[in-house]
Amino acid sequence: MPGFTSPPDPEMFKNLVWSVVRRIPAGKVCPYGKVALLLPSIPGITLRDLETMGARWVGGAMAACPADVPWQRVINAQGKISLSNPTAKQRQRELLEAEGVEFDAHERIDLKRFGWDGKPQPDG
Repeated sequence: MPGFTSPPDPEMFKNLVWSVVRRIPAGKVCPYGKVALLLPSIPGITLRDLETMGARWVGGAMAACPADVPWQRVINAQGKISLSNPTAKQRQRELLEAEGVEFDAHERIDLKRFGWDGKPQPDG
């Protein structure tokens, strides 16, 4: 476990997270931990730090994201919405469904089908 509970430079970390999340195309989702692993190299943060704390740090960044960040596209590693507030959870689901993302009977999203791999999407 890293020797710190938040990234060494929280503001830089948040901005990098938001930059990655802005690239997630409509109709795709990405787990918190995967977002962390898609970040460029950050001084003072090792790959092990990202593997152990990245998902939590990304969650903190997403809780403070600006309006132009498609926050609804970030979900947990099980393919579920992590929000505990029922209204916010329902809003996230509605936004994702409007983009064509489907949920199964257990409120999960098929990450093989709807997961984003971090690669640029072709136009059109």
